[in-house]
Amino acid sequence: MSSIVRVREFLRPFGLESRIIEFSVSSATVPLAAEALGVEGARIAKTLTFAAPTGCILVVAAGDARIDNRKFRAQFGMKPRMLDAPSVAASTGHEVGGVCPFALPEGCTVHADISLQRFDTVFPACGSANSAIPMTCDELFHIAGCAGWVDVCSNWEV
Repeated sequence: MSSIVRVREFLRPFGLESRIIEFSVSSATVPLAAEALGVEGARIAKTLTFAAPTGCILVVAAGDARIDNRKFRAQFGMKPRMLDAPSVAASTGHEVGGVCPFALPEGCTVHADISLQRFDTVFPACGSANSAIPMTCDELFHIAGCAGWVDVCSNWEV
């Protein structure tokens, strides 16, 4: 079963599967997703995947935010080490470009970065390199089963 189909099934009990937008163009990067949606790149909710002792840590952050090594280490007690593409797919079930905080296997812990909170609506991917879904930050936090809000990014502050 494809990743986007798993995400669609994951979102169905919440009544959100019909909100998924599939594009005829790639939305695999923040600039491409922003262009496809016609929104500023900061509103793209990118999902970053890091190695953890027991699985992986996913951080959903605003498109203009960058991981701050010092903040990450203070939050998680370890240096941030992003997974390579094959490890991302193996750990999350999603290919790079479509990684999202939905329909994840055991061992993945999702956190939402506060960089998202300045927007009413954000757009995470839905498991493919040409999809997104509009969500409020509260919807994203609860539906993704986030472990908490974190402050691990910089370069976005207004």
